[in-house]
Amino acid sequence: MVSVSSSYVLRQPTTITRHLLSSTRHVCCFPHVPPRLPTPFKYQFQIVNLSIAGSRVTETEMEVNGGAVSDPETIRSQFLQLLRTRRNAQLPLTVEPAKPVVKPLFQDVTPPTFSEAMESCPKANIGNLKELLKEENLYLHTEAGDQGKLPVLILSTKGNNQEKRPAVVFLHSTHKCKEWLRPLLEAYASRGYVAIGVDSRYHGERASSLTTYRDALVSSWKNGDTMPFIFDTVWDLIKLADYLTGRDDIDPTKIGITGESLGGMHAWFAAFADTRYAVAAPIIGVQGFRWAIDNDKWQARVDSIKAVFEEARTDLGKNEIDKEVVEKVWDRIAPGLASQFDAPNTVPAIAPRPLLIVNGAEDPRCPLEGLEIPKTRAYEAYGEAHSDNFKLVAEPGIGHQMTPLMVKEASDWFDQFLK
Repeated sequence: MVSVSSSYVLRQPTTITRHLLSSTRHVCCFPHVPPRLPTPFKYQFQIVNLSIAGSRVTETEMEVNGGAVSDPETIRSQFLQLLRTRRNAQLPLTVEPAKPVVKPLFQDVTPPTFSEAMESCPKANIGNLKELLKEENLYLHTEAGDQGKLPVLILSTKGNNQEKRPAVVFLHSTHKCKEWLRPLLEAYASRGYVAIGVDSRYHGERASSLTTYRDALVSSWKNGDTMPFIFDTVWDLIKLADYLTGRDDIDPTKIGITGESLGGMHAWFAAFADTRYAVAAPIIGVQGFRWAIDNDKWQARVDSIKAVFEEARTDLGKNEIDKEVVEKVWDRIAPGLASQFDAPNTVPAIAPRPLLIVNGAEDPRCPLEGLEIPKTRAYEAYGEAHSDNFKLVAEPGIGHQMTPLMVKEASDWFDQFLK
């Protein structure tokens, strides 16, 4: 069991070594992108060999049942190769001007109107902040096709254009959009950051109806040609890093990333995949997918996107959703999520860059017990790097909910390592 101290912090007492922040070599460039391979035959799930991708990863190269991967560079390379296998035709990264979104699309039955947690985010005491804010709306073309058009919202304060500032990327939760993040973007911009929000795949401007995301998940199960759950958006975030590191107003060594729920998973995997994200703070997003299956704690996560699991249950001839259905869905729509690329391997791979994981102690979607192995391995990885830059916060009595405490913890984390 993971113990929770009275201060809510799970942490090892060693000396902070901030100089490690800039010592990690960037490893996610794509000098050559292989052609897209044909879609495999329907319901081919054996991911131990990555047969979906046509690029074999043997058990001698990686242990898949909770085993540790000794070389983070190897697992990162394998993940990037997986992302390449389901890409549309590649295009040069291009920027297209966009207009502000007047009526954002939320895929909730009842659109949200207010977030106490986001409104609580610390901000500078600037009376005329609205007048000082600079807003940019644009599209990044990350690959061919409609979903290759990444909508981006950037807020900063007007000032010296020669000044390079730290930046933080924010990812929204399921069925939300980048406009929902505006309170966070404004708060961070007031404190001197360049604050960036994006629409994840099949959300916001990349959606056309209340069922766009649900339909994409079901299509992925049926056809096996996309990865709408987490992984395809990670590709966009790698391309976003290409763009951000080239901006004149951003310090390329000081880019952070955070998100809530689905956005927390995006932040976790983007930080794992791309070392240009120098600091990460995923909120209610990190979980052990394999642990949840093995310990029968998968129901809450499944219920959050239940349509795809119901479709799989029917196709597999099952009377109810069970652990076999769950495992096969994950292996189909996000290959390796419950094996190679699960938290025990990908969380430690973020070391030595500062990583804050913030969860609710009673969160059924991200059970705290399922983070025991990732936490232990992360402490080992950061210890080997002589770094104390890993921290896990579990807020007592909180389920799957972002709270003001979580927002404050993330805010302080970025101020500590990016300012």
